[in-house]
Amino acid sequence: MVDPIAMPNVAGSDSPVVTVAPGWAFAAVTVLGALVVVAAVLDGALSARSSGGPGGAPGGAARPFGEAARLMRQRRRTTVQADSLLWRIGGAGLLVTAALMVAVVPLGRWTIFDLDVGVMWFNAMDVMVWALVWLTGWGANSAHSLVGGYRFLAHGLGYELPLMFALVAPAIAAESLNVGRVAAAQDGLWFVVWMPVAFLVYLLGVAAFSVGGPFAPALGSDVAGGVRAELSGVDRLVFETGRYALLAAGAAFAVPMFLGGGAGPLLPDWAWVLVKTVTVLSLLVWLRRRLPAFRPDTFMEVGWLVLLPAVLVQDLLVAVVAVWRS
Repeated sequence: MVDPIAMPNVAGSDSPVVTVAPGWAFAAVTVLGALVVVAAVLDGALSARSSGGPGGAPGGAARPFGEAARLMRQRRRTTVQADSLLWRIGGAGLLVTAALMVAVVPLGRWTIFDLDVGVMWFNAMDVMVWALVWLTGWGANSAHSLVGGYRFLAHGLGYELPLMFALVAPAIAAESLNVGRVAAAQDGLWFVVWMPVAFLVYLLGVAAFSVGGPFAPALGSDVAGGVRAELSGVDRLVFETGRYALLAAGAAFAVPMFLGGGAGPLLPDWAWVLVKTVTVLSLLVWLRRRLPAFRPDTFMEVGWLVLLPAVLVQDLLVAVVAVWRS
């Protein structure tokens, strides 16, 4: 019997996943929103614990909801000769980009866009974050915001190439850029087991394009908040939600790329995708509070002299294994 919600696959009839009707995109956005709440609540709890001593601070997990309510009541700040359109495109664009990232992530055997080049699609979306964060800094017509935007671009020069080559490793092993086929190629052995360098570099890249952890100088207190220095009210809420959404989208994409997709015992495949996503997301939120901030020039040295050679060696080893298997 033909699934009434299924649509023809963009990637072809041999794809292991099924493209669902466009209306199901609403469900994907709902799942992404739930992951944003999970990340914000966990981040609030960790923040309260670190600032409140051994007993923690009360209401830590509920703090994001209180902050959201406060920002929704706050008036929007305006600056002289600000480019309001570009300013708001930058912040809102982060949410749109995160949604486009998860559009190629298979939820078990279903996906919204089953693209032949799904891995490249994700990489293109994470590069788009460069422009969006910079536009947020540029549009405010503020020196502090602009400095934050340029700091993010400088960090991007250090993390983007290692991230790109980290995504290449699973694609080489699966001999495909289709995300569903990459997940299916891990039958019996997840890629994270024999591609640990690529996995770690990928996680660092996710922390980077969500503007957090070691890459927080773009939001530094020394420049009055950097990119978000002039953001207030709903604009600030949208920007912060976009950061969490990017973190959640990066965690979701790690599942088919390195963690076997929906593979797992007892639970249905879609449930395993969600369980693994929440696990990776929790790890990312926890880690970005433990890692020190990097100055852009320092991280560029690390990215080009350490991370890039390491992930290239990882790609070479994966290519040798792929050739040997064939």
